[in-house]
Formats: sequence, C-alpha cells, structure tokens
Amino acid sequence: MFEALRNLDVWRRASRLCVSVMRLVDDCGNWTYKDQVARSSLSIASNVAEGYAREGTKDRIRFLIIARGSCTECWTQLLIGAEAGLVKRDAAVELAKEAEEIAAMIAGLIKAFQRRADQLSA
Repeated sequence: MFEALRNLDVWRRASRLCVSVMRLVDDCGNWTYKDQVARSSLSIASNVAEGYAREGTKDRIRFLIIARGSCTECWTQLLIGAEAGLVKRDAAVELAKEAEEIAAMIAGLIKAFQRRADQLSA
C-alpha cells in the first residue's frame, strides 16, 4: 500500500506543495495565518493517503472530497496571504496554481471512483 501511495502522482505533488508552503511561510510573522495555511496544505496529502488506506469506495471518495476541500482552502489562503503582503506574491501565486492543478487531479480521482462504484452497483 505505501509503495502504491508513493507512486501516486497526486499524493507526491500534494506532499511537495505542503513542503513548499511550509517553506514559504517559515518566516511569516503572522502566526495565525502561518498555522492555518500550513494545516490546510498538510491536510491535502494526508487525506489522499487516508483515503487510499480505506477499503471501501465510499470512504475513499469521502477522504478525497476532504482533500479537495483542503486544496481549495490552501489556494484561498495563499492568495489572501499574497494580497495582504504576508508572503512573497510570486511564490504564493505559483503555489496557488499548483493547488488548482492538484484539486483538478483529485476531482478526476473522485469521478473515477464514483464511476467504479456505479459499475459495481449496476
């Protein structure tokens, strides 16, 4: 299971996004912002991993939906942080674009699992 997760592109990209976000906010003086954006970025890869560890398709979908929500939350926080001058604008915008791409990948996984669940129940 762990090797399959390591080979999952969306998990790898979400993990790299989290590390990049943590590095971006490392010297941010606003602790509340720093904590919140770090948590939302960490939640993306964590929920993808937890979903993949689940046996039932419904559970997998549920955790992927949470991961997608965390991705959107992270995207929002990066853009707000850039606008408020809390983080470097160029870096935050690039990371926000990456969050958008990861959210799209997660949405694709959700659809694939939903199709699979529909086929199994038909």
